[in-house]
Amino acid sequence: MARDLPHPSVTRRKVLPFKFLIPFVLVLSVSVIAVTQYFQSISYLLRPLWDTPPTPFTRIPHYYAPNISMPQLCQLHGWGILPSPRRVFDAVLFSNELDILEIRYRELLPYVDRFVILESNATFTGIPKSLSFYENLNRFAFAGSKLVYDMLSVGELDTGHREQPFHVEAYHRRSLNNLIRRSGIAAGDVLIMADADEIPSPETVQLLKWCDGIPPVMHLEMKNYMYSFEFPVDDNSWRASAHVFTERTLYRHSRQSNLILADAGWHCSFCFRDIKEFVFKMKAYSHADRVKQKSFLNPDRIQKIICNGEDLFDMLPEEYTFRDLFKKMGPIPKSASAVHLPSYLIKNADKFKFLLPGGCLRSK
Repeated sequence: MARDLPHPSVTRRKVLPFKFLIPFVLVLSVSVIAVTQYFQSISYLLRPLWDTPPTPFTRIPHYYAPNISMPQLCQLHGWGILPSPRRVFDAVLFSNELDILEIRYRELLPYVDRFVILESNATFTGIPKSLSFYENLNRFAFAGSKLVYDMLSVGELDTGHREQPFHVEAYHRRSLNNLIRRSGIAAGDVLIMADADEIPSPETVQLLKWCDGIPPVMHLEMKNYMYSFEFPVDDNSWRASAHVFTERTLYRHSRQSNLILADAGWHCSFCFRDIKEFVFKMKAYSHADRVKQKSFLNPDRIQKIICNGEDLFDMLPEEYTFRDLFKKMGPIPKSASAVHLPSYLIKNADKFKFLLPGGCLRSK
């Protein structure tokens, strides 16, 4: 018995969807791969659409000029003058920033009463590391009587059950709290909380020592630099803070107040002498997930990026408005100015030429 054949138009209707299905699947697959690989870049590009900026700081104007008395400087800020100076404690977590730490301690030595420093035998990402500060104690002998040091022993993290780097970082900061309390600090002393590369200026520390009526907690606005003082980024570094110590004071590196003292110091990020130090930090710090490709750690690539003021992780700027985002796209403009930088840096320019204009070449 003869069977009726399907009409040609019916066959075409079945074939046509299949023809379109293949390119659709291909386009979908490529899109998923692209979004997965470039999710962070896409997220940063669209950040002004999905994120809102934090509450703006109330900026405290910062007055200073040479040969102005402390009573007058305190008065210009609306504060009184103490009959005797407060003690100032400077607390940092240390990784491997030996050069920046030396500049910090030399710059602040006359004004800081105790340098509290904690280092660990492992990074925030669980990579074993040497005790760089302990191994270079002789380099810091000039501050010996003021040093309060301890080492935090952390075993290598189980790669199969790796903790989040930020959780490990929080553990380090809790341990630093314990060291601070063993340092001899007392209620009414000032505690500076900062990373090693966030350096308060001597003028700032003198205000903290001598002025009566300073806020109990305020952030320190710092000029932001990348790779060296040749590449100024902005004035938006705010995480360093100063606290009039109480029993409830805890070490943190996050927003703790709406007050910020303007032009209070320098933040020099990734300001290392050797390429190997850049590689170590890129793998070791809390944002190590930004190393998307092995080629990011290539020494020749890193050297080129340092001299051009480009981004080590090939990332877009993290900004809350399209105006700021587009403004910061591309290389950081170079500065030829070495004015208003740490005095110890300028006095020892030959030793630290890699941190000054024209000194971008690093040893490997």
